[in-house]
Parts: sequence; C-alpha cells; structure tokens
Amino acid sequence: MNRYIALQKIIELGSFSKAAAALGYTQSAISQMIASLENELSIKLLYRSRTGVHLTLEGEDLFPFVQKTVLQYQAMEERAKEIRGLETGIIRIGTISSISCHWLPCLIQEFQQSYPNVQFVLHQGDYTTIPEWVRIGEVDFGFVNPDAVKGMKTQFMKEGELRAVLPASHTLAGNSSVTLEQLYKEPFLLLEEGAMSEPLEAFRKVGLEPNIKLCVHDDYSILSMIEAGLGISILAELVLRKTNYNVAILPIEPTIKRKIGLVMKEKNIMPVASKVFIDFIIKNMDKLP
Repeated sequence: MNRYIALQKIIELGSFSKAAAALGYTQSAISQMIASLENELSIKLLYRSRTGVHLTLEGEDLFPFVQKTVLQYQAMEERAKEIRGLETGIIRIGTISSISCHWLPCLIQEFQQSYPNVQFVLHQGDYTTIPEWVRIGEVDFGFVNPDAVKGMKTQFMKEGELRAVLPASHTLAGNSSVTLEQLYKEPFLLLEEGAMSEPLEAFRKVGLEPNIKLCVHDDYSILSMIEAGLGISILAELVLRKTNYNVAILPIEPTIKRKIGLVMKEKNIMPVASKVFIDFIIKNMDKLP
C-alpha cells in the first residue's frame, strides 16, 4: 500500500524528492517503491521531463484504480479506528467559505470538548465539486444549497438572506435598500458557485441579465475588488459578518434568500465520527447564524 501512496504523492507534487520529504522517506526508498510496483505490474508508470514527473499513457489508465485503492485503504484504517472507539476518528467535510468562517469554528470547538482526538479535514469547494467529492468518497458530507444537487441524499438545514455589496462611493451606497432593476446594468462580480448561482437565479426570475465582468471563486477576493471599485456583487449575508472592507452592504427588495443543507453519503457507510458530528450540527442548528 505504501507504494500506491508514494505514487499518488509523486503525481500530486510532480517530484520524487518532494514526495519523499512529504512522506518521510529517502528519495532512494521512494524510487525503489516505484520500481518494485512497475516490476510487479510489468508496466512503466512514470517518466521524467523538464517540467517534472508525469504518468505514462499506461500509468494514466491505472492511476484512477490507484487513487480508489488508497481511498479504500484509508477508509478501512478509519473503520478500524472507529471499532476501537470514536476517540480517533477523522471527519472529512466539503464546505463553502461562509460556513468555514461562521459555522464550523464554533461547532468544531464545542465538539472537540467531548471528542478531543477527533481530526477534521476541510475541503473548500462549490455546489459542483462538493457533491462530487461526496460521491467519490473524498469527503463524508458537505454543505451546499440542496436545490443544486440531483440524485443524492440532502438535508435542508437553514435559510439566509443575500445582500447587495457596492463600493462605498457608489451613487446607490446611501440607499436603505436596492432592487435588482437598479443593479443589473452595473459591472457585476459573480461568485462562481458551480452548479447553481442564487443571484443569477434571482435575476432570471425577473427577466434580467446582469452585466457580468468577472467570475471569482472566493467571496473575500470579490469584496477586495468591490472595495477597489471594480464593480458590485450579491453575496450571502453570512459571509459579510466580521468583515472590515470599505464597502456598502444593502438589503435587496424583494428579499433574496439562499438555502443551506447537507449532501451526504448513506449513513450506513459513513464513518461513525461523521455521523455523530452531523447529529451534533443538527442539534445545535438554532445557535448558528
């Protein structure tokens, strides 16, 4: 199994030496592992070029099986730990930035008071990548808008409002609220959310097409760009808490809301630690903003 893990790390980092350092081996040991694996399979898996180490065509064919094998091995290890008790579980979560910043810190802190040795691995993604990570086993569950997910188990949790965000010097900045009709011609900075965009859905419902100038994958990058006067945006009210950007944040009339829920594996194949944490989230939902 160490040979598969070594191969995966070499491809991830593009280098034998970097993979050796990351895994705590010598470069010679990593090279021997790959040579042993290639001899066993009677296939050349890797080749070196000026840009680093790459898979051969045969290696590309086999690599998905290697990744799946490593994931299954890790799942087996985690299951063995669970059998020995929840104390040593790992919880893998797909999340979006507003949840990472404003829900998970307090939830994880309180959960670890009861289970101090449980580890958390967070993968930041969007409404497309997070369900896919759940599907292939990269994460156990994730936070998404349930309306963006098809063919997988979801659970609605909470609803929150969206807000218009404008440069502080904008002519509409002094308004008590704004409408989509006032916004759609403005240079619009769109948060790239994958399978679904709540602002775009809101514009479509009233028959308007926003003037999209940039698509950005990070809320806080958008806030910096708005502060610099590059345009306006519509972001979740949750992500706008505890920010000190020099921007105007206004309610939208009529109100636009987004749903937050969970997409998850079937509970009978989910690690015990993740099942317990999901139950903990649901129990504490009323405390969350």
